[in-house]
Amino acid sequence: MKSRIYKIFKIALATALFLLLFIAVYLAAAFGLSRLATEKEEFAQGEVDIYILTNGVHTDIVMPVMNQYYDWRKDIRFEHTLSKDTTFQYLAVGWGDKGFYLETPTWADLKFSTAFRAAFSLSSAAIHATFYNQMKLGDDCMKIQISKQQYMRLVSYVKNSLITDEAGKTIWINTNAVYGRTDAFYEARGRYNLFHTCNTWANNALKSCGQKACYWTIFDTGIFNLYKQPILKK
Repeated sequence: MKSRIYKIFKIALATALFLLLFIAVYLAAAFGLSRLATEKEEFAQGEVDIYILTNGVHTDIVMPVMNQYYDWRKDIRFEHTLSKDTTFQYLAVGWGDKGFYLETPTWADLKFSTAFRAAFSLSSAAIHATFYNQMKLGDDCMKIQISKQQYMRLVSYVKNSLITDEAGKTIWINTNAVYGRTDAFYEARGRYNLFHTCNTWANNALKSCGQKACYWTIFDTGIFNLYKQPILKK
C-alpha cells in the first residue's frame, strides 16, 4: 500500500513539475519572441489608413468600411447588427475561438470547459466584426498608413479567414451573444490554441501587409509595444 501511494505521489510530482516547466518555457518564449520584429516593407506609399485596436487583451484590425479599393459591406453586413445603422465608417475585425466568443461575454462567465477547448483546438473559430463611426487615437488605438497593394493583401488575408457558403457568401452566426448594438459574428477558418491566439492572427494580419509585426506573439502587448518603442530586429 505504501509503495503504491509513493508511486502515485511520484507521478503527481513529476506531472506538476512538467506543467510548471512547460508554463515557464511557454511564457518565456512568448515574451522573448514578441520582442523580435519582422521588417517593415520599405518605400511603400501611404494610401490607406488602418488601425490596431485593443480592449486590453484582444487585438482587432480596423479598416475603412469602404473605399475605392474594397467594399466590406458585401461581406460584413450592417443588417446583421442590432443597430442596422448604415452610416458607420470603420470596420474592426478580430479572429478567435467561437466558443469563447459566444459563451464568455465577461471574464466572470468563463468556464473551465470553454477555456480547455480553446487552448487545445477543440472548438471552431469565428470572426468578430464591429462597426465604428470614428477612431480615437491613444495607447489602445494606433494608426498605420499602408499602400493600395498592401491593403489589398490585408483584405485577402481577412477574407481568407472567413468561411463562405457555396454561393461565396460569408456565413453569419445568428446569435444573441453579441457585445453591443454594432457587432456581429461570422464563421471562420482555423482553430484557436495555445500557440495561435486571437493576437497571433492579428499579428499575422500585419505581416500580410508588410507592416511591423512580432516574430510570434500570443498577447496584444507584443503588437502594441512595436508601435510605442524601438525593439530588437529579427
